[in-house]
Amino acid sequence: MGKPTGFLDYNRELPADRDPLERIKDWQEFHEYFNEDKLKEQGARCMDCGIPFCHTGAMIGGMASGCPVNNLIPDWNDLVYKGLWHEAFERLMKTNNFPEFTGRVCPAPCEGACTAGFNGDPVTIKNTEYSIIEKAYEEGWMAPNPPAMRTGKKVAVVGSGPAGLACADQLNKAGHTVTVYERADRIGGLMMYGIPNMKLDKKYIKRRVDLMTAEGITFVTNTEIGKDIPAQKLKEDFDAVVLCGGATKPRDLQAEGREMKGIHFAMEFLHANTKSLLDSSLEDGNYISAKGKDVIVIGGGDTGTDCVGTSIRHGCNSVVQLEIMPMPPQERAANNPWPQFPKVYKMDYGQEEAKELYGSDPRKYCIMTKKFVGDENGNVKELHTVEIEWKKDEQGRFSPVEVAGSEKVWPAQLVLLAMGFLGPEETAIDQLGVEKDSRTNVKTAEGKYATNVPGVFSAGDMRRGQSLVVWAISEGRGAAKECDYYLAGL
Repeated sequence: MGKPTGFLDYNRELPADRDPLERIKDWQEFHEYFNEDKLKEQGARCMDCGIPFCHTGAMIGGMASGCPVNNLIPDWNDLVYKGLWHEAFERLMKTNNFPEFTGRVCPAPCEGACTAGFNGDPVTIKNTEYSIIEKAYEEGWMAPNPPAMRTGKKVAVVGSGPAGLACADQLNKAGHTVTVYERADRIGGLMMYGIPNMKLDKKYIKRRVDLMTAEGITFVTNTEIGKDIPAQKLKEDFDAVVLCGGATKPRDLQAEGREMKGIHFAMEFLHANTKSLLDSSLEDGNYISAKGKDVIVIGGGDTGTDCVGTSIRHGCNSVVQLEIMPMPPQERAANNPWPQFPKVYKMDYGQEEAKELYGSDPRKYCIMTKKFVGDENGNVKELHTVEIEWKKDEQGRFSPVEVAGSEKVWPAQLVLLAMGFLGPEETAIDQLGVEKDSRTNVKTAEGKYATNVPGVFSAGDMRRGQSLVVWAISEGRGAAKECDYYLAGL
């Protein structure tokens, strides 16, 4: 543990983010970071709580409670407090392949389950995790470490998101020869093109991919399995195949006028922006610009927030984020007890920036879109909504009921749909004859990663549905372990 009285002696403290009105002028990461003395203080707050829930990774109330990769959090908090950074790094790497990613983008279910947070403020786990791995890069501890021997077995990993990368990393460590296929022009999957640069600078993905390449992993870009290469050919050319293609089919909005120009899925908007930023610093114009436009973002999750932050950096005229669900409470509700993930109101970076610019949180709750209206050229110009209340129906299920007289018209020249995803694209799945579940995800036995096709495995959003980066890493590690057993004939 850290200091026995640390949680009493020190308050929870995080470094301030860059000023919102300054950071919206560029695409650099918005976080600042502590010096070592401050980090030691925060590590000291980790108490000897007997049964630490922070690293359980259990599902409670439909959400992760504790760390899905089972990070040894009390261990490395104690080691940071004592200044034993290399030892902290070694503990961290036992469970998490990519703490430089989770330390930036994870919503930190570990902190939601921290015992210190039961009736106070949780330990700053996420910031400490980030600090350990960045210290390791600075000190040269993160260096290529290829396996001493190769097994002679070849594995194809389809998809280079966090699940695919974690799976490839683990299988390579086991001595197998791994090839990762990615249909985009850069490695990283959703982390590369689905998360904006100000939240995860792409140089950190490249840094890690370069290290994995030096360790012997082969990365093939601009290659879509099922189209550019038949999926069955992978089955013929490799000893095993692991499908980690993500859940990339976006949920659409069936409303009158949906066909209007200027209405886009969030990932179209975010992907094009990041690619243009990396290719030309947006000079090529190959992106959907929000400059000078009234932007409506439909969807209240992380992707919606990223659309808000990106639109602001383009120089939008205004931005509103519509959410069909009610506004979360300020404190945990009675049906959301610790150690569940706290479903409480908070402002993420995009909302903070919008508030500074426009004076208020851009989110509007309990709003349902009724129709889109366009101009004479078929371009969207306004969005019609109605307020709703959530009431129980005859079966006891909550359903939305429109509030009479609450209709409203919003100006909108750009509408971004950020309402989640329905499942994986099915071309490669179908070509391999892999079974799907009722949600069209790849079907496996509960807690397992092997499909109905011998030698074919699956992990990440493609198997479990849309989820967190840290869950994808956990899935990739689990699939790699199961695939390794298969290759060894166990």
